[in-house]
Amino acid sequence: MRNILVAASVLALAACGFTGADRSDEDGTAADRTANSTTENLADSMASDDEQLARIDRELVIADSEQRPVMRAQVVLERLGFGPGVIDGELGISTKNALSGFQEANGLTVSGEMDEATTAALAKWKDIPATRVVRIPAEWARIDFQPMPEDPAEQAEMERLGYVSLDEKLAERFHTTVDVLRALNPGGRPAGANQTATVNGRSPIAARSPTNAPSGEAEEGAPTAYFKPGQIVRVPNVGADRIAPGVVEDEAWRATLVSLGVGTEQPEVARIVVSRSAGTLKAYNAAGKLVALFTVTTGSRRDPLPLGEWKIVGKAFNPDFTYNPELFWDVSDSEEKQQLPPGPNGPVGVVWIDLSKEHYGIHGTPEPQTIGRAESHGCVRLTNWDAARLAQMVSTDTEVLFEA
Repeated sequence: MRNILVAASVLALAACGFTGADRSDEDGTAADRTANSTTENLADSMASDDEQLARIDRELVIADSEQRPVMRAQVVLERLGFGPGVIDGELGISTKNALSGFQEANGLTVSGEMDEATTAALAKWKDIPATRVVRIPAEWARIDFQPMPEDPAEQAEMERLGYVSLDEKLAERFHTTVDVLRALNPGGRPAGANQTATVNGRSPIAARSPTNAPSGEAEEGAPTAYFKPGQIVRVPNVGADRIAPGVVEDEAWRATLVSLGVGTEQPEVARIVVSRSAGTLKAYNAAGKLVALFTVTTGSRRDPLPLGEWKIVGKAFNPDFTYNPELFWDVSDSEEKQQLPPGPNGPVGVVWIDLSKEHYGIHGTPEPQTIGRAESHGCVRLTNWDAARLAQMVSTDTEVLFEA
């Protein structure tokens, strides 16, 4: 893969570019994908397991207090490759795009709505609930969460642009927001939990007050966490997280997939089409069938999406990043260049898919809630979890079309 020198804004807007330091050439693709996998999985202890969904430490059954039909649809759509963006139980832009992708792939009228035909088609996965309960791994207490400075020079001094709190890490693991997680766990307990339930004379749910001390190790300036290691919590029932043994050799990239709840069973993609007007990225297999769709951010009036046909020339997992103020109209050229470390809160997130158009690529973001809403500097930006999935689908043989 060629080395390139590009840069990105470290503000909330997406950025384009990285240092060109390859971390892995692993594709991690698989021939088939299903809504659920129950075979050997190298994911974390919170991996999806629909057959054992009602079990928590073999002690406690917690039924959700609500049906959450939209969230259930989001969960199923995402498992099938039609990303609803942030899973929040709302029928927003990204969810409507995901519904449109599912409808197109299944020969239904494309409306982007939960119409009768679409509801009937999704009923195939009616046994997959919207949420599940998990126990936050105890080892998360050993993570050193740090505040994220705004100054690129200060970011350059850090070893990694990691998560600022356990709450943020948990939200990204389950493809949602901290606010949604709090709503699913009122008062620090899973919605629907029996407040007086005991096992062997004790409560198996770790009571949690939002005003309690932060979990894990957090430096001064880091936000106080609502959740803590060892706590049982209700989360969106995201799946498609099976990491097959022997598929990913790069340990750092495998750890990133674990952290994002992204599995290795992804379809091979022959062509992707990014639509500026629709704000979507569609992925097609060799037979021309739509197998995935993600909502994306595709540039701005000052930095428009470069329309045309392009090639993928390489992929970088957990990339470093070169911040070059000279390449951005909204950054003073008097600022110094900086070399930023990798991490999910870096300007391009966890992955960079390098394109034949110089300085342009497809990448992740530290601000998943802005996808499809905020502007970028011309590149194609996805949530970190969607970018990680897409990176495993594509190769240098994948055709790329950017259209109006």
